[in-house]
Amino acid sequence: MKKRLTYREQLLELAKIYDVKEVQEYIKRRKNLTSGQIELILRKNKIIIPKDFKTSFFKENVSKPLSKVSRRIDDLKEDSSKVANRFSRKITYFKEDSSRAANRVTRKITYFKEDSSRSVVNFFYNLWRSIGNIALGILNVFPKLGSTIYNSIGNILTDLFHGIYSQQTNKGKTGKVIIGFFVIAAAITIIVSGVTTFKNLDKFGEKQIVVKEEKIKKPKITDKKENKKSTPKVKEPKAKVKTEIKKKEKVAELILPDLNLKTETVLSLFEDVEYDLNTVRYQKTVKPIYFTQFPKDLDEIQSVKLKKETFIKIVLPLIVAENEKILDDRFKLKKITSKKITTDKEKQWLRQKFLEYKVKKGNVEELKIRMDIIPASIALAQAAKESGWGTSRFALEGNAIFGQWTWNGKGIEPLLKDKSKNHKILRFPILRASVKAYKNNLNTHKSYVKFREKRKKLRNKNKKINGLELAKTLGNYAETGSEYTKILAQIIIQNRLMDFEPVRLANSVQRQELNL
Repeated sequence: MKKRLTYREQLLELAKIYDVKEVQEYIKRRKNLTSGQIELILRKNKIIIPKDFKTSFFKENVSKPLSKVSRRIDDLKEDSSKVANRFSRKITYFKEDSSRAANRVTRKITYFKEDSSRSVVNFFYNLWRSIGNIALGILNVFPKLGSTIYNSIGNILTDLFHGIYSQQTNKGKTGKVIIGFFVIAAAITIIVSGVTTFKNLDKFGEKQIVVKEEKIKKPKITDKKENKKSTPKVKEPKAKVKTEIKKKEKVAELILPDLNLKTETVLSLFEDVEYDLNTVRYQKTVKPIYFTQFPKDLDEIQSVKLKKETFIKIVLPLIVAENEKILDDRFKLKKITSKKITTDKEKQWLRQKFLEYKVKKGNVEELKIRMDIIPASIALAQAAKESGWGTSRFALEGNAIFGQWTWNGKGIEPLLKDKSKNHKILRFPILRASVKAYKNNLNTHKSYVKFREKRKKLRNKNKKINGLELAKTLGNYAETGSEYTKILAQIIIQNRLMDFEPVRLANSVQRQELNL
């Protein structure tokens, strides 16, 4: 089969046939002539080029350049679309930043109004109190002076009324004196009553905790002996307080209301109940204070250290409470499995736990592996990473601490996500529900089998459940994989989160981490 010649080769063959010396000379000099140059030389020598030759010439000189131009146009379109997308994203960021700035300005204006009103009230309160104290001090220190003033006023009034009776006194001067007397008497009465009132206010104010900028009495905790019928509860206008008694010890659960609390209010509450992280690290106990949501202005705290401490104080009791529930369940599971005969109530409890931990075919050994705690260090680190230390949109609008995805449930649409992905960030009614869902996710999902196996190995070796060791197995939690686990380890080390792993709720029943 003959080889199909190119247009240039055909022109060279034609130059050989007609013995065009100019072309031969160029070839001898090893000069690479183009098809256009050869065609020009042939036309100079008046050689007719057949029409069949021009098919390949058309491809090289017309069709190929056009295809190149079309490709360049496509590239230009792609670049322009990328630029448009970037511009739209920048506009979205600008809108979000401007809305945040506007919200901050409005909040600052509100705070300024409230602070100014408080300062005015406090000024008059202190002025009134100081005047009352001065008056009482004068009367206490100089009793003779008080009696002298009283006697002199009495003599003046006696002479005045005698003069009126005998019609020897000017009526105009008499009226002024009487009015002055009543003004002085009223002023003394107001000062004395004001001092008494403010003393009572001081006594009342010492027994108060401020929640949502309203004065609420601290919950009174009573023993079972005082009320045997039911657990005592104190109903307050803005806060719900549960009290539980275990082994004759007083335990107070403070459940903060579902209100838009300000960070200033939260910090004052922590100060009132003496909630300090250094104390928690030393005593290994935390008070059961459960917030239903984060303060909306948490990101306005200028100090990074204070912001992180506030976040840990809010989230830590929720994590510890869920872990203690798991330890109670492990204790109950060991008690049931160690018996030969189980009651109907225990069987029902087992069926419920199989459903909760998604264990198939009633596999008790698998339930033992899945029913275990999540170290507080890992939970705090992941909560901090996924929620931006409690300041992300998902955390503030949907109580989503751990950024869990959903495809069916109610969720918050991410502003920037690939068009190919149709997920949302799962929304929760309260913060504790987010912690519980996170615990179930790590203990049941197939992506975290390595996490559960590593935890079981530590149990078998009678070692503590170490957060840094288990963090290495959570590469599937984020798309960044191993980079994500490195960030978790960094957060744990930098913020000393390992200190919170042995922490328990104050006055709760001590449960050992049982190796089932």
